[in-house]
Amino acid sequence: MGLKVGLVGVGPVGDMIIRVLRERNFPIDGKIIVMATSERTEVLGGESFLVRKISAELFKELDLVFFAGKEGAQGASVQWGKIAVDNGCVVIDNGGDFRMHPDYPLVIPEVNMDAVTKDTRHICNPNCSTIQMVVALAPLHKVARLHRVVVSTYQSVSGFGGAAMDQLKDEMNQVVEGKVPETDSRIFAHPMASNCLPHIDRFMANGYTKEEMKMVNETRKILNEPNLLINPTTVRIPVLVGHSESVNAEFMGEMTAEKALEILSDPRQSPGVIVIDGPTGDTQGKDIRKDPLERQYPTAMDLKEDQYKDAVLVGRIRDDSTARNAINLWCVSDNLRKGAATNAVQIAEAMLERGLL
Repeated sequence: MGLKVGLVGVGPVGDMIIRVLRERNFPIDGKIIVMATSERTEVLGGESFLVRKISAELFKELDLVFFAGKEGAQGASVQWGKIAVDNGCVVIDNGGDFRMHPDYPLVIPEVNMDAVTKDTRHICNPNCSTIQMVVALAPLHKVARLHRVVVSTYQSVSGFGGAAMDQLKDEMNQVVEGKVPETDSRIFAHPMASNCLPHIDRFMANGYTKEEMKMVNETRKILNEPNLLINPTTVRIPVLVGHSESVNAEFMGEMTAEKALEILSDPRQSPGVIVIDGPTGDTQGKDIRKDPLERQYPTAMDLKEDQYKDAVLVGRIRDDSTARNAINLWCVSDNLRKGAATNAVQIAEAMLERGLL
């Protein structure tokens, strides 16, 4: 017997939730009820849906609701989350409004699924940049306990939403035509094509952006390490989908690149991680580039392959030559899938497996 499932939000994440539910054969009773602020027809996951105007009555028909859209439609879960729960739904929320609320678990299934209990009715999805970093670091933290993390992100425009993806495509066409791209300042403060912007979300009084502070606060909550030192710089780059991160991690216990490689290469210790590291098998390329020591590493383009699309890809694992028990690594993940939709669906799957849903 399947569950009656609803979706609030029809942006790129909502589209991807539909796709992921179908791909993973999630047990659904009937058709997904899609809701938004107005009634209309939308194509989601390649399928036409009548989007219903959101109302309390619709939640009475459902067992499980995914809040999607851009940051959960920027406040949708504030307005409708409790109403959904009061009407008997379990809410899995991709928005940012409740992530740091002490009564709402912030969950990555591979890391802290135990935060969800039989009494939990509203679960929060972490920020996309947080998810991939924590999936990569949590197995190492379990062995040697993290002391300090320095992270620089290279985030795709789809993290902002569909309008940003359209904006980048338009700008890229203008650049190819030799024009100075015109940008919509409501989306980015500067042109995005052929550019990198160290500016994601609003700036705060401490000089960091909200995106950077999300990585600090969310990582501490997920790992239950309130004093963990985290120093982030988040950067938007002209890529449509796929976030990349350069991570320097220092540990309290013994940690080396060799040890990290062993841990991260073990699916039992590091679920959700795929290591792409070591000498490259592209012998022809090595000869052309005259680099006999060239190594392989993951990139955002790798995420187009089925075997990688829902994983956190890790490479460039190496010792930090300036500090003991410290390593550097590079990680890549699909921000619309593992960074949002897939993580949300995995939470629901884990709840079913544990008899919590």
